[in-house]
Amino acid sequence: MVRGLLKKTRGQLESEISDGITRFEKEHMGRGPLEIKTYIIEDMVIIRLKGVLTKAERALVKSDRNVRARELIKEVRNELIENGRSILEDMIRNITRRKVKSLHTDISTITGEKIIILTLDKVLEIE
Repeated sequence: MVRGLLKKTRGQLESEISDGITRFEKEHMGRGPLEIKTYIIEDMVIIRLKGVLTKAERALVKSDRNVRARELIKEVRNELIENGRSILEDMIRNITRRKVKSLHTDISTITGEKIIILTLDKVLEIE
């Protein structure tokens, strides 16, 4: 027991984070991923989301102006993440009991895959 709570396994924490990120993506970004997987490595949380582009974004990337379209999609997606950053950080803190030190994200407009990497203030001590 940790502070009166049952200690969670790595798999339980990863599943809770995946569920929370999926909710965030649906509520804040307007669409959830088709697939999501979370990995916890010491003080890092790595989240891989697949199928996050909207139909309109996929069409825009295929247009004649796809270089500029890719830049715009990435820019808007980054702004949306930054706008909801406090929501993400609170969710991660509630699940892991650790403060988020940094957040890094990128999206591939070719594959529709998105990566979120969070570093925490301490290593997660989990089973």
